[in-house]
This record gives sequence, structure tokens and C-alpha cells, in this order.
Amino acid sequence: METEEILSVCNLKQYFHINKDLTIKAINGVTFQVNKGEVFGLVGETGSGKSTVARTIMGIYPATGGEVYFKGNRISEKRIYRQNKKDIHQNMQIIFQDSAAALNPRMTVEQIITEPLKINRIIRNKDELRDKLESLLLEVGLDNTYKTKYPTEISGGQRQRVAIARCLSTSPDLIIADEPVASLDVSIQAQIINLFQRLQRERGFSFLLIAHDLSIIKFICDKVAVMLHGRLMELATTKELFNNPLHPYTQSLLSAVPVPDPIFERNKKLLDYDVKSAKTNGDMVEVSLGHYVFK
Repeated sequence: METEEILSVCNLKQYFHINKDLTIKAINGVTFQVNKGEVFGLVGETGSGKSTVARTIMGIYPATGGEVYFKGNRISEKRIYRQNKKDIHQNMQIIFQDSAAALNPRMTVEQIITEPLKINRIIRNKDELRDKLESLLLEVGLDNTYKTKYPTEISGGQRQRVAIARCLSTSPDLIIADEPVASLDVSIQAQIINLFQRLQRERGFSFLLIAHDLSIIKFICDKVAVMLHGRLMELATTKELFNNPLHPYTQSLLSAVPVPDPIFERNKKLLDYDVKSAKTNGDMVEVSLGHYVFK
């Protein structure tokens, strides 16, 4: 049975021209697809270009080159983006790492969560709006008392739950989460990841998770793409990539993942990879069914 693509990124490029002598190639030819109901992980170290991919997909940064298709529409083209702006804003949502900066400190939790419903004119009746708010709060593990609070009055984990509720308010087809737990305590990270997993299973939305923690990616994702210097180094199903990593950079990342076995952890060997001298010219080659490696 053929799978339906919800998001298709084709040879995406994002260059930042600093001055006449310096151009930063933050994304330099990235291609991947996210299928309907799929959890896709984009992993890499800080500065690899992961967050720039998310912002370019969302249209925050206009793409330098390449194409982005959402539900079959080429939204990287300005004209098509404008024509489908309402559908895009309603059905593609993003969650940022810094919830404190992403949430308006002058708005209450109620105002933050219900704002997308009002802007998109999904619900206008006050009673229905109140019921929807209570339902969304409950869905993300918050009670009704939080609706009158401001972002500065709640914890980081609670703010991220509010951000998730805001995303869910429009019932999106795709949620992009850019390092959503990186700034949270480890115990809270697990709660938020479990929340994402439950919500995705219950609602069935497609999920693009951007992270640098491979243990999180392994736990929740169906497919994984490894990114370095603005390019994909490897792409495969989660099981295939973790069992059979082929690119040296992927191998070095996996060798650094902690293992809950003190003896194994003490004796394991870390694999070195010289990131600075990494090859930047090449193409993704399919070495086996669905397994691509940069060569």
C-alpha cells in the first residue's frame, strides 16, 4: 500500500549572505519526506542546520533554493503560499525550544491557547470556546486553574504544555517540534516526550521532531535523518539506522549515546569523526531499500 506524503522537502537551500566575502550555507541541498501519521526525526549537533530547516519549512525564512511541498502544494513559492496561507497556518504548526520566548508574557494561558481558534475563525461561540479550552488543557495534563495564569507564573514544563495545547487547538495535520525538551530538566523531558507520543498516537498527526538527543529520537521516531554542515549524512528507518549505521558521522554519534550498563559504558570505545574536515560535496545514495547515505 502506498503511503501519502504530507510534507516533501526537495533540495532545500538556505544561504545567509553576511557580507560580500562571506556566505553561510546553513542548508545546502536537503531532501526528505514525511508521510501521513509518521514521526520523522531530524538529528544533528548544534549548528548543523536543523532549526533552519524547520524555520524555512514554516516560511519564517524564505528559501534560497529548492522546494517545500505541504499536502501537495508547493508552499516555497510565494504565490502558492499566499493562496494557501490560511490552510498552512491552520494545518502546520511549530513548537519552539524556548517556550518562555515563544509565549506572549502579557497574555494569559486562555488567551494564548484560544488565539488560533479566533484568528482562524474555527470557534466563535464563547461557550464552545470555553469548553474547547478546558478540553485542550486536560489533554496536555493541565487543569482549568491554569487558564488565568501568565507564562511567567508557571514552570518551563508547564509552558511547553501550553505551547503544545496551542498547536493542537487547530487540529493540525503536521506538527514541527524544534528541540522541544532541550531546555527542560531530564525528568520533565521524559514527561513531555511521553505526552507527544500519546498525542500523536491518539490524534494521528504527522510529526517532525528536531533534536540532538539520539535516545529521544530512537524512542519516538519511525524514520531518522542525520544532519551535518547543512546536509543530510544518512536517512533510514529508526531500526535500520540504529542497527546498521553506515556513515562515519552517524557511527560516531551513536557511539556516544549513554548505555544503562556501567560495565559496558566503561569499556565501550567512542568513535572519532573529524567534523571540521568532513566531506561537503556529494550526493545521497540509496544503499539498500529506504536507507540513504551521503557519499
